[in-house]
Amino acid sequence: MSYFSSEYECKLDAKGRLILPARMKSNLPAASGNNIVITRGFETCLVVYPEVEWRKVFSKVSGLNEFNEEYRNFQRNFFRGNTEAELDNNGRFVLPKSMTKFAQIETEVIVVGMGNRIEIWNPALYDQFLIKDQKEFSKLAEKYLGDKTSD
Repeated sequence: MSYFSSEYECKLDAKGRLILPARMKSNLPAASGNNIVITRGFETCLVVYPEVEWRKVFSKVSGLNEFNEEYRNFQRNFFRGNTEAELDNNGRFVLPKSMTKFAQIETEVIVVGMGNRIEIWNPALYDQFLIKDQKEFSKLAEKYLGDKTSD
């Protein structure tokens, strides 16, 4: 499994390429090589999966019953515009214009490690999605992790 964490402030170059931060590049699973898949996020961001992680997600979504209209609609919207890319020797890859338009990305971006995937955000939009109230964050931690016992 991949392990991506941390936040990085980055910039797109004049050709719309992003350099994946070195620590993230070093955490790409060997099975994926330099191959990634870029998708639209559920929020207004882009999501990057190493190829091996994408296969797991792809399998779940494509495994939905195609004879169910709601599932087909979800699949159609989930798979639309996904882009396969390969990092060059410098760790760069192109963000397609349709995707940067969707995520409202111009030059500055925040690259966020999310465990098995990476999110790419317009910095202003990212800030809007962050929890500002530490008490609210603490309540969410208790709700989702508080009843778990440690191994």
